[in-house]
Amino acid sequence: MPTRNDIRNVAIVAHVDHGKTTLVDAMLKQAGAFAAHQHLDDRMMDSNDLEREKGITILAKNTAVKYHPKEGGAPITINIIDTPGHADFGGEVERGLSMVDAVVLLVDASEGPLPQTRFVLRKALTAKLPVILCINKTDRPDSRIDEVINETYDLFLDLDATEEQIEFPIVYACARDGVASMTKPEDGTVPADSDSLEPFFSTILEHVPAPTFDENAPLQAHVTNLDADNFLGRIALCRVEQGELRKGQQVAWMKRDGSVQQVKITELLMTEALTRKPAEVAGPGDICAVAGIPDIMIGETLADLENPVALPLITVDEPAISMVIGTNTSPLVGKGGKGHKVTARMVKDRLDRELIGNVSLRVLPTERPDAWEVQGRGELALAILVETMRRELFELTVGKPQVVTKVINGKVHEPVERMTIDSPEEYLGAITQLMATRKGRMETMTNHGSGWVRMEFIVPSRGLIGFRTQFLTDTRGTGIAHSIFEGHEPWFGELRMRNNGSLVADRAGVVTPFAMMGIQERGTLFVEPTTEVYEGMIVGENSRQDDMDINITKEKKLTNMRAASSDTTENLVPPRKLSLEQSLEFCREDECIEVTPETVRIRKVVLDQKERGRTASRAKKN
Repeated sequence: MPTRNDIRNVAIVAHVDHGKTTLVDAMLKQAGAFAAHQHLDDRMMDSNDLEREKGITILAKNTAVKYHPKEGGAPITINIIDTPGHADFGGEVERGLSMVDAVVLLVDASEGPLPQTRFVLRKALTAKLPVILCINKTDRPDSRIDEVINETYDLFLDLDATEEQIEFPIVYACARDGVASMTKPEDGTVPADSDSLEPFFSTILEHVPAPTFDENAPLQAHVTNLDADNFLGRIALCRVEQGELRKGQQVAWMKRDGSVQQVKITELLMTEALTRKPAEVAGPGDICAVAGIPDIMIGETLADLENPVALPLITVDEPAISMVIGTNTSPLVGKGGKGHKVTARMVKDRLDRELIGNVSLRVLPTERPDAWEVQGRGELALAILVETMRRELFELTVGKPQVVTKVINGKVHEPVERMTIDSPEEYLGAITQLMATRKGRMETMTNHGSGWVRMEFIVPSRGLIGFRTQFLTDTRGTGIAHSIFEGHEPWFGELRMRNNGSLVADRAGVVTPFAMMGIQERGTLFVEPTTEVYEGMIVGENSRQDDMDINITKEKKLTNMRAASSDTTENLVPPRKLSLEQSLEFCREDECIEVTPETVRIRKVVLDQKERGRTASRAKKN
């Protein structure tokens, strides 16, 4: 079969924060993708504001470098897909892997393979892709290169890799310094026999198979991602499997529902470094962007008009967490500022728009016309969606995250996750106690002998909602926890996550320092003086188990008598400010979150105090 030796397609997969985006940056710089006068940011591939703030990759992105081989010859285009390392964005990983012929598995020289390493590697091995192992951050003082390589071999065996897949080449790198080598450096040092990524580039050329094609096959191009442009409209990112795609060409658009429509490619673009440049033709193995098809969706095929043959649709894992998202129904709706989007039609349109580019989300109707159930991979993926909508000036009511259950053989099953925890030894007792209350089951425990312990638990996904804040408090911020979806197990029974009740405002008004002084002994407050509140809004966490209705707007009675104590200054404890993720963790079943561009407020689903009381007494009788 003929091959195209002038092109290689490779994805970089790894756990969160093992250095994928930094490595891609170094590859772009060393391949001469930028002019000498260009100002370059760190993590150039993380173009989204939220990605830069959180320091993680959320969307899979592609770039291309022109590599000039040392021994001379024509330059070779290396298409690189930078994938997210977080399992919540697994749909992006699956989509990225459908575009490439091999993967570079990046593993931290100290942390070794972690849950998301297992997740992304499992996907790559299932897709029968060859693997190049890259041990990154060899300069870390606590690096343990030999042990990490052995752990990686164990992981391959654990995931039933074939003999060819296990015989992978190993590259040692320090991506931050842009250095790679094929010889193992000492622990804690940068590879000394190289000063560039040249060995890494040569390994890619040698071990990543060049795309093969059939000269007589009709056109087939797979749509793997979508983008938008103010001038060109919707842009479809495609990998050309067979044949050629040309600008101005008439092609058959094979839709998800099986229908076929004739369309014209109005614009053809190819990626070069971080920009897309117009092109005339894209051949087999090329990753290109096409415009001119307004309603094209991910997974569809562009094929030959005379002989249309569809490629298989991209499939992704089932969602595990759901959340109800609806319009803002609080008394303060629309009062925050100008231009806020508050209608049900706007929210529904925005959720439908999200479905176009996000293959792992689902939106289902609920009993109410102004609320929808959104299902996704994990809490973080849904929190990112809400945060994005908030920045687009939407006002929303968001329910507590719930798990998506399945009925298997007549029994209810719920999703479970494999949780890996790294922590100093002294917090071992606190962590096991925390996991026991969440029905976690310990599978393995390893002591590295460095004062740190690694534990693996199987725990229901429900138990991890609201886990992170408590975990960081118990380990004084030193613990590292990562989880990955493991499958479904029979329902674990009732879990009681939050022991403390809420402090609930019993009337509308403005928070006063005088009222706060009397209440701050009862618990932790979330609001500061002059904050506007309404009946049913949660203003703090009670120190006891049950909820308490309080008057936080009470004013001091003024008299013309001077009291001896009036000159003493009273100290207010600073309130605890909750972010969106922390609010989602804090929420109980009968509570929800009001999200506006300016604030995040937690409130009761039923605002009226008497109505809540009646509901509670009815529940007790039953």
